[in-house]
Amino acid sequence: MEAVFVKIGLSEQKAKDTVKNKKLAPLLEAVIDEANVRDSGCDKDQGNLLYQLASTITKDALPHRAYIVNSIMAGDLKTADQVSAAIKYLEDVQEPINKEEFNAAAGVGVVVTPEQIKDAVAKYIESNKENIVNNRYRLLGPSLATTRKLPELRWADGVSVKNEVEAQFLALLGPKDERDAPQKKKKEKKEPANKQQQQQKKKEETKEVDLSKIFFEGELAKLHKPGGNKQIKPELMEQHLKATGGKVYTRFPPEPNGYLHIGHAKAINVNFGYAKAHNGVCYLRYDDTNPEAEEEKYFLSILETVKWLGFEPFKITYSSDYFHELYDLAVKLIKKGLAYTCQCTGEEIHAHRGGDNGGARTACVHRDRPIEETLEQFQKMKEGRYKEGEITLRMKMDLESGNPQFWDLIAYRVLFTPHHRTGSEWCIYPTYDFTHCLVDSFENISHSLCTTEFRQSRESYYWLCDAVEVYKPVQWEYGRLNVTGTIMSKRKILKLVNNNYVHGWDDPRMYTLVGIRRRGVPPEAINSFVLELGVTTAKSTIDVLRFDSKVRDYLDKTAPRTMVVMDPIKVTIENLPDDYLEWVQVPNMPRKPEFGEYKLPFTNTFYIDSSDFREVDSKDYYRLAPGKSVGLLHVPRPVKCVQVKKDANGKVTELVCHYENEGEFKKPKTYIHWVGEAPAHGSPVKLDEVRLYEPLFKHSNPDDAEGGFLNDINPDSLQVVKGALATVGIYSQIEDWVKKTEGQNKESMRWQFVRTGYFCLDYDTELDVAKVVAGNTKDAISRLVVNRTVTLREDAGKSS
Repeated sequence: MEAVFVKIGLSEQKAKDTVKNKKLAPLLEAVIDEANVRDSGCDKDQGNLLYQLASTITKDALPHRAYIVNSIMAGDLKTADQVSAAIKYLEDVQEPINKEEFNAAAGVGVVVTPEQIKDAVAKYIESNKENIVNNRYRLLGPSLATTRKLPELRWADGVSVKNEVEAQFLALLGPKDERDAPQKKKKEKKEPANKQQQQQKKKEETKEVDLSKIFFEGELAKLHKPGGNKQIKPELMEQHLKATGGKVYTRFPPEPNGYLHIGHAKAINVNFGYAKAHNGVCYLRYDDTNPEAEEEKYFLSILETVKWLGFEPFKITYSSDYFHELYDLAVKLIKKGLAYTCQCTGEEIHAHRGGDNGGARTACVHRDRPIEETLEQFQKMKEGRYKEGEITLRMKMDLESGNPQFWDLIAYRVLFTPHHRTGSEWCIYPTYDFTHCLVDSFENISHSLCTTEFRQSRESYYWLCDAVEVYKPVQWEYGRLNVTGTIMSKRKILKLVNNNYVHGWDDPRMYTLVGIRRRGVPPEAINSFVLELGVTTAKSTIDVLRFDSKVRDYLDKTAPRTMVVMDPIKVTIENLPDDYLEWVQVPNMPRKPEFGEYKLPFTNTFYIDSSDFREVDSKDYYRLAPGKSVGLLHVPRPVKCVQVKKDANGKVTELVCHYENEGEFKKPKTYIHWVGEAPAHGSPVKLDEVRLYEPLFKHSNPDDAEGGFLNDINPDSLQVVKGALATVGIYSQIEDWVKKTEGQNKESMRWQFVRTGYFCLDYDTELDVAKVVAGNTKDAISRLVVNRTVTLREDAGKSS
């Protein structure tokens, strides 16, 4: 086949690539045969037009393909524009074709002479002369685009038009000079901004970006308006528009056989978001046609996750709602001679489809089974008179098609597993390929949005709707979202869960949405991350660091601050009495008084983190060391280390410091966080567990690991810290959270542990909400467990 493609003028590389394209190759081969040039070949110009026809012809114009081929070979269609116009015209035409109308629509016989091109360009330049003279060659590109669209140049040769525009620009302006060189903008000296201007600038910087605009850009902007998708019968569209009122209808159709993952967050945002942006509605539809894998917990989790992300379904439906209607349409398909009962084994079906080597496809002996016999056997399937795997109902499609989704797909199979909703009423269940498009039709979906792995299914989707003569939605595919360092496959996730590599589907190291949620990632950050990536047809694998960055950005603006020391070292102030008590005010959010504040006790004893002390000082180290001063966050004066106490093993157990509260204040080079010792005031607060999560896998693509993804597991992906201490400010922050949430969704209690990272309450925290409401927060918490959501940004001076 490669040699045949080369004969029509394709390069060897392009011919090779075309052969590999299972959809395009058979179409181009058919076009070549219709042109009768398989053996003789043709000139390159005609070959390029044949290639364009094969690669761009639409389904509606397909019945007229031979007519376009003949027009190309007869020399009537000479340009790519003419072929495109011919395809567009024939989409709405029935046989017989009116030759005069076709010729007019496709510019057949229209000759635009060089003189006509010259005159049209001259008129354009004359009418825009002043603007062109002022802006010179900066307008050359826009002028080329505009003149190409002039009605009198619609069928002119594009190269000739380009050459004429350039020639007339040269005649008017002369050669390019320094005026046409790109100019670097000089930096204007800015006057110092006053306080009001600074506040306005800050307000603009923090202003929320309207992410809904992505639904009106790029490929999404080209999608049809409701009513714009042609139907096999006009009355089908009339009925559809009557039912929907002309609104956009979408759906999110997950299979309830597992928990949703980060990739599903994109699907949820695309389907619900597109509908919302166009004032439409979106269904949540459970695709529950496989009772062997479905469980109630998955149904509940999916709905909760959709709502957690901020979306409310228009209706909650199930594919099983339509089992009777689907069965009736299967019978209709049989009666039309478009389905047959097949008793081939799975191996035999695979062999008939070409086998492992992609050989010739052949029909099985059952394909021409009489309609009455098929109806009888299908009834017996319904009555449970066949064993599982003994028989299926297959759609009679097109085995010669280059698209595997036309190779007589299975519509129904026998399963004796009781269904969670219909019980034992059915022992035959429709497949995804049969169910999906028909339920979309039943629910009047205007835009069936799915990921690109279903691209080949688009044609079979349309085929089935037309075959049973029901309303046909439009399917459009977008690239799925993948994130590095993760596993998305449900089968592989089950291995991780069942073999105890993780602590369940909601383990915070997982990129299931329940796992991400438990880790404390806010739903708003997920939605923002997904939408900022845009919606295109390209598959995307995004570095997980980019996701973490988006989470940090959100938490930085919303999470209250508190101080926690993970590995405490006791500090005693030598020059303060034992009963010394000073209350310091601490804001929940720096420079944002609207977030409120809390007070902390500062006494002669407090704790710092061991990472903030070093016995051996150095010039590039600014934190606490013997003989060195350091600031304590929110405390008026610095402290200076004067003595180090150790245990018998040489481990530092206590630091003795001097509070520099006399004389002139000298600003320290850095400040560290601390937690006060004041038992009478409930300080410090002991954290039962701090769970520090790291990536579950060692590499960005775990599947590439030798021996498989299980060999890539990071043994240090979880570190549990016991004995961390927090300030009493954590109590007031929990009280504020309970007032807002009534203690629901523990993971929504989020913090920034200052200089450490972002954290949230874990579900294992034991909290008596009634006691918190009554003002007794300390006694309300019997177990306090927190998860690290994400670390702070890497700081170049972190080691200092």
